[in-house]
Amino acid sequence: MSVALLMGSDSDFPRLEACVAALRKLDIPFEARVMSAHRTPKQVVEFVESAPGRGVKVFLCAAGSAAHLAGVVAAHTDLPVIGIPMDNPPVGGLDALLATVQMPGGVPVASVAVGGGGPMNAALFAARILALSDPALAERYAALGAEQSAKVAKKDAALQARL
Repeated sequence: MSVALLMGSDSDFPRLEACVAALRKLDIPFEARVMSAHRTPKQVVEFVESAPGRGVKVFLCAAGSAAHLAGVVAAHTDLPVIGIPMDNPPVGGLDALLATVQMPGGVPVASVAVGGGGPMNAALFAARILALSDPALAERYAALGAEQSAKVAKKDAALQARL
């Protein structure tokens, strides 16, 4: 495994499918689990502490509301942790965003956007981290970037043809 994707609830998974799709497209091995910083704290700590032995190099932690999952994970590892604040009611993810970015000094957690492209960007950020020591992944990532650029150029050409 290279990436561990943790989510606070199985109801988060539909919004994390773009994250999973990006990991698969880049051929990055991952494991995904439902774990709660509040309801299963011992299991979270055990999972995090055993992760390096399974080859985990980056954690992606999706949570809504109080969103303490990324912080709890970061408190128990020296590996990179990327928080994915989920856009849950009643405040649309602002609470999760603030909980994710307001880590105390010494407990680093990177954060992506609430909703939209946030989950995909978490996977792509993990890919950038992993690509530092994986030339084949760096090539796959560069190819993905070229693919995205080509799509934009095609759309621009279509617009120019309409004008």
